[in-house]
Amino acid sequence: MKAMETTAKARAGKVNWVLFNPKTYATILYLMLSLPLGIIYFTVAITGIVLSIGLTPIFIGIPLFFGVAKLLNGIVIFEQSLIRQILGLSNPPVAYSNHQQSEVGQNWLKRMVRGFDGGLFIRNLLLVLLRFVTGIVFFVVMVTVISLALGLIALPVVHIILMNEMQLDILENSLFSYFHIDWTYNQQYLLYAGVGLVLFWIALRVVNGLMQIQRRIMYVDEPYPQPSVPVEAPVQSQYYEFEEDQPAQGMMHTAYREL
Repeated sequence: MKAMETTAKARAGKVNWVLFNPKTYATILYLMLSLPLGIIYFTVAITGIVLSIGLTPIFIGIPLFFGVAKLLNGIVIFEQSLIRQILGLSNPPVAYSNHQQSEVGQNWLKRMVRGFDGGLFIRNLLLVLLRFVTGIVFFVVMVTVISLALGLIALPVVHIILMNEMQLDILENSLFSYFHIDWTYNQQYLLYAGVGLVLFWIALRVVNGLMQIQRRIMYVDEPYPQPSVPVEAPVQSQYYEFEEDQPAQGMMHTAYREL
């Protein structure tokens, strides 16, 4: 059953008909914004942690550290929801905390300490750092493949404009002349445009593949763990004390009957 659910989730996020699917172009916009967003996330995380460590002796660093932990958690949740929105995935059920009544009357520092989870903080920090690396790599890969495809598609138009305006033949020393292939410009135009369309389709497939990798890196398909807060032990009921007194009362009734 778990394998079937995992397969269903993976299929739900896949993009079909990449050339005419709005998810593809939303993914392109997301990967274009991934570079500046990754830099912002990285700067905020490193600056906040360094400041919190440096300001610890004057007590300001302690609440700043817990604030940075909350901020990193919010960044990861925001990235997860953004990927779900682009891929059309359903949002996970909202987890409501059962310890809100126990936090009534506590100051903000105690609430932050109780809500802090060391494992969750390390995971958020690693995800933000990895988001910075993937943002750079994915941006470079996407721009390279799309630019190459669009360049080949636009090559005939650029060549015609340069020939008419500047008398500049950019196809004079092409591969056709190197291999002594006597093709007309129109034949070369068709070849370059056809190769460009194929490469553009491949580029869109690559873009969607990068989005699927980002989806797995950010644990989008898994319910994100919430900070674990210790639950207070329930107050023992007086019912057990009543049961403990029952044998003694039974002995008193037996002695009374014997008399």
